[in-house]
Amino acid sequence: MRPLDIQLIGTELAVKWEDGSEQFLSLENLRRACPCAGCKGEMDILGNVYKNPEKPFAANSFQLVKLGTVGGYAIQPTWADGHNTGLYSFEYLQRVAAAP
Repeated sequence: MRPLDIQLIGTELAVKWEDGSEQFLSLENLRRACPCAGCKGEMDILGNVYKNPEKPFAANSFQLVKLGTVGGYAIQPTWADGHNTGLYSFEYLQRVAAAP
């Protein structure tokens, strides 16, 4: 399912989906769920995960500067601390929004 509209409202991202449902994601949760290899790690053929050391988040780590789309399948946020390598597929975005 694809989003019909995505808007920044304060410290949340509001997403309206094709089926008419809406979800609200806090920017902090969105950033902490970043799926990029630097944040989540990369898996080799044997299933070993290689991940960068944990870095503490700064206050501006949760400030959204720009939100781009990638093809017809993902969004790519740019954060105030310069991080912009996370591609959130629409399916992943729905899962993150539904998580407690």
